[in-house]
Amino acid sequence: MARDYRNYLRIGSNGQIAPSGTRETDPNYDGINVYGDETTIDLKGRVLDAIAKQVPFWADYVKTLPASIPVSRTGYTEKELVDPNTINLKGSAAIHYKITPRVEAILMGQIGGGNTIYTGSDRYSLKDFKIAQYKLEFKADNWFLRGYTTQEDAGQSHNLTATTRQFNELWKPSTEWYQQYGFAYLNAKMAGMRDIDAHNKARAIADVGRPEVGTTGFNEKWDKVRMTPIYKNGGLFLDKSDLYVAEGQYNFTSLFNHAVEFLVGGNWRQFVLNSENTLFHEEDGPIKINEIGAYGQLGKEIIKNVLKLTASGRYDKNEYFKGKFTPRFTALIKPAENHSIRLSYQTAYRFPSTQQQWIDLSVGGGTLIGSNKKIWEAYDLINNPGISAQDFIANPANRIPITYKEVKPESVASYELGYKFIVQKNFMVDAYVYSGKYTNFLGRRDVLQFTDKSNPAVYRGISVVVNSEASVKTFGWAVSFDWRLPSNFSLNGNISSDEIKDVPNNFRASFNTSKYKTFLGLSNSGFGPRNLLGFSLNWRWQTKMDFESDFATGTIDPTHVVDLGLMYKLPSIKSQIKLGANNLFNQYYVNAVGNPSIGGLYYIAFTYNLL
Repeated sequence: MARDYRNYLRIGSNGQIAPSGTRETDPNYDGINVYGDETTIDLKGRVLDAIAKQVPFWADYVKTLPASIPVSRTGYTEKELVDPNTINLKGSAAIHYKITPRVEAILMGQIGGGNTIYTGSDRYSLKDFKIAQYKLEFKADNWFLRGYTTQEDAGQSHNLTATTRQFNELWKPSTEWYQQYGFAYLNAKMAGMRDIDAHNKARAIADVGRPEVGTTGFNEKWDKVRMTPIYKNGGLFLDKSDLYVAEGQYNFTSLFNHAVEFLVGGNWRQFVLNSENTLFHEEDGPIKINEIGAYGQLGKEIIKNVLKLTASGRYDKNEYFKGKFTPRFTALIKPAENHSIRLSYQTAYRFPSTQQQWIDLSVGGGTLIGSNKKIWEAYDLINNPGISAQDFIANPANRIPITYKEVKPESVASYELGYKFIVQKNFMVDAYVYSGKYTNFLGRRDVLQFTDKSNPAVYRGISVVVNSEASVKTFGWAVSFDWRLPSNFSLNGNISSDEIKDVPNNFRASFNTSKYKTFLGLSNSGFGPRNLLGFSLNWRWQTKMDFESDFATGTIDPTHVVDLGLMYKLPSIKSQIKLGANNLFNQYYVNAVGNPSIGGLYYIAFTYNLL
């Protein structure tokens, strides 16, 4: 259950964690895991000034108030709105048939479904969702040919933010709620109340009759909204998107008597996006996206047991983007026994994802849209471009327009050097370092679009997909070791680092990883009487990280986690009993802003027929 109630300062469709503030201390409080309070207006400009015109003897007093008084509606916590129990049902079946001794046919089906809570651009209650995959494959020693399809049905899945905001509107429209709030606030202020006390009294008056969680009145309204599609002012997804894939590969190595390794392959896939406009921009019905790809790989041992070279390349084409060829080269060098050096140069290509192309979704503080020009035109962003939200908030005079530019696929060129050695067959070290340079790096920017020329205070927040105009660089390294000690003890560990550099200002890269991560483990596979006992003790640590997402952005604190497992073998029945704990000391941590806290997991396991 997500219970991050820190105050969030929204900037268009994103924002940052506020230094302070609760529902009782901030009239514009917006809790991260509180939903419905994303609805906010400037009470001064939208309500109080209008009241002053209706009640002239209040006009002079209203003029003495601050120029802007942001006020949010009262929300509900995640704990009040969703059932945290996860139900995960899965089943699979397959038929294998040997057409010949070397050719096998496989017909397989898998189906799954259930309930859970998910973090994406908002928090979602995935309820009664279903997903199925069906595959037909033929394979032999040197080749395979397969086709499969993935079919999904969102069931009763709904967006918690959208559902709660519309629930508030169904109970009491914002026009009425803010009007009551405004009159109550002015009366309290003119009676001499402190500002925050006047706000709290006004909220209590506007919230009279607010449905209480668990009551029949609440449940009826909640079910009505969550079962209404998003485009009809509800929270329901109607996603029934499908994926179709065909792929094959042939390995010619045996035809060359294994003197060289040579293989080729290819694939076709089609996405069929079908959400009935609850997730994607489907003005002409379901969206079909076709992709094709082909690849080949050639490997040759140049100097026996010393040098092996491999070259490969792919060609990929998406119907909405130009095709791209991406070569890769690797070298494996063995300068001495138990020593190896890996060198590689790799290029890769990433088309914008289906959501980056076609999403059209209202979220907490605005709207997420895809890169396709049709969606920009639908929001009039071509003729009335938005401006950088962060720059405007920092200085309202900074109105830098974000004009439409055709989004291009992202490409990267990376280099890697690795080295591995083994000492006396019981101590191994493996290390690598890499760097990468991205061109047309894909990310998001938050823009504010002013929609009323007569009122410059009226705008909407939109998150748009853009390419970085500057090259973005990544750099990382890791070192790991494995030490087999006497008496069945083992000690192993690793430390790694990943960084991203040269990301443009106000560009959301979502490179969500810690700069440093470590792991250290001590284990024994058998000690005590007849070596029947065993254990494993692991320590995991990572530094803080700056986390970016469409839902919320903020800092994740460092984590220290200890795992412990105690084993007892039952050799007479080839079995083992294990008593274990993940996060032994129950040190709660989160892996994303707005996600639930993760505590200890304690278990007992019985493994039968242990090999």
